[in-house]
Amino acid sequence: MNGDGSSFEQCYRCYPVTFIDKAHLEKGDKIIMPPSALDRLASLHIEYPMLFQLSNVSVEKTSHCGVLEFTADEGLVYLPYWMMQNMSLQEGDVMQVKNISLVKGTYIKLQPHTQDFLDISNPKAILETTLRSYSCLTTGDTIMVPYNNKQYYINVVEAKPSSAVSIIETDCEVDFAPPLDYKEPEKPQKLTPSNKRPLEVKEEEEPASKVPKFTPFTGSGKRLDGKAQTQTEPEDTKQQEKPTENGKYDEKLSVTTPRQRSGKLVFGSNSKPLAAKETVKVAPKSIEQESSTKSDEAKFQVFTGKKYSLNG
Repeated sequence: MNGDGSSFEQCYRCYPVTFIDKAHLEKGDKIIMPPSALDRLASLHIEYPMLFQLSNVSVEKTSHCGVLEFTADEGLVYLPYWMMQNMSLQEGDVMQVKNISLVKGTYIKLQPHTQDFLDISNPKAILETTLRSYSCLTTGDTIMVPYNNKQYYINVVEAKPSSAVSIIETDCEVDFAPPLDYKEPEKPQKLTPSNKRPLEVKEEEEPASKVPKFTPFTGSGKRLDGKAQTQTEPEDTKQQEKPTENGKYDEKLSVTTPRQRSGKLVFGSNSKPLAAKETVKVAPKSIEQESSTKSDEAKFQVFTGKKYSLNG
């Protein structure tokens, strides 16, 4: 079916390129058309590169491609199998071919089907090499990138400045979306408010338990003669405070003092047995001091000296 005199529009039966032993064409978007199509295009003065819009009218799907050569049998076109899959075409189905002019692309966003493609050492370099076999890209299409005996399928998610763009001799920015099988790592579960409340109460109670309690009369004893103590004093043991008749509290502390040498006086000790022992040994010294004091008092006499009269 021919269109008006200014455009090319024809219907053909489509088959995969493998039918004519041209499997290498699976690496791009080029189709093979009959010689009559070339005559028609030449008469219309269609300039290179020739770009076409392919349509499957029955399912209302479209795509875009370029042409490699005009050697197909009349009424037939051969195209890559992945393009037939994009338009839901089977072998021998009728497809509409129409020439079109596309703007040069400035941005495309691609989404691999699997994460394996991103595991390649340099996926952008592989993609750049593959896209040299393509003439145009259409949003919604799935292109095939062969590498290392493996086929990687990639969706065209977005294209600018139009949904279908030409990528022939143009600088185009390429961006990648997360693969279809990509799963985000699980985030750690956050504590619910009910679980947080007991923790806050516990944190408030901990500082109170860390405050040291006041203990009176703590410390170590000192000797008057300046010598170091031979034994360390144990910690004071606290006793409960009992109210007296005056309504005041008397603090009773049991302090154990180390054994001291005889004839030495230590302050701060209230051990009765030790005090009695000390009193017995110090008694001779106190008697001598009292006798010396009495002798001094006997020698001292008041109002001694010469006597004088006021009369002269």
